[in-house]
Amino acid sequence: MTKNGETPRIRYDEGCLAAHALNVIGDRWALLVARELMLTPKRFQAIRAGLPGITAAVLTQRLGQLAEAGVVQHDAALGIYGLTASGKALYPVLIALCHWGNQHPGHDPRRFISPTALMISMTANVDAQAAQGADLIAGFQSGREGFEMRLATSGAAEVQAVAQPAGDFRLHGDGNALAYAVYGPMPLTHWLDRGTIGLTGDLDKAQRFIDLFSLRRDG
Repeated sequence: MTKNGETPRIRYDEGCLAAHALNVIGDRWALLVARELMLTPKRFQAIRAGLPGITAAVLTQRLGQLAEAGVVQHDAALGIYGLTASGKALYPVLIALCHWGNQHPGHDPRRFISPTALMISMTANVDAQAAQGADLIAGFQSGREGFEMRLATSGAAEVQAVAQPAGDFRLHGDGNALAYAVYGPMPLTHWLDRGTIGLTGDLDKAQRFIDLFSLRRDG
């Protein structure tokens, strides 16, 4: 890749706009690096924690490439990386990929999922029709990462990263533990009794909320 605003390194020598987009964001790990920064800026090690398969050298390279492409910005004084407006515009791309991937067999929900990835997955997999008028606010705490998810009047789920999540309830756990609670067939009490997750607040509202999310494929 080249300097911000210039033509990216050519991987696909085509005039197709999809190929052009892949020249910018198509390197291995690049889109997932953007995913980890989608809800909040992070330090290098926090990004890497959400991508356990990536090496420090590859992450450094990808961050540099994405910065040159105008997708990522680096605040050297604070030591954090964040997305530019161009990077944030990838959010609907991630949502579309979640929908697309959910239609293909072979997905294993037992594999590692970062807290940020789970939050994005949930916004893609909410039952918007059932969520209309639910008027619930959920808090999620996973280590140092906190999130609040609200249900819009349309039924869409809207999430933001916050330091101290609040709401009708707050679920505590790592990404996979929370994913089991949200997407698994067992009720919340099953995971609470086993200490897999923690709960602060209203249990009934928490159950009503997570019942709005599913990984079922259409058809």
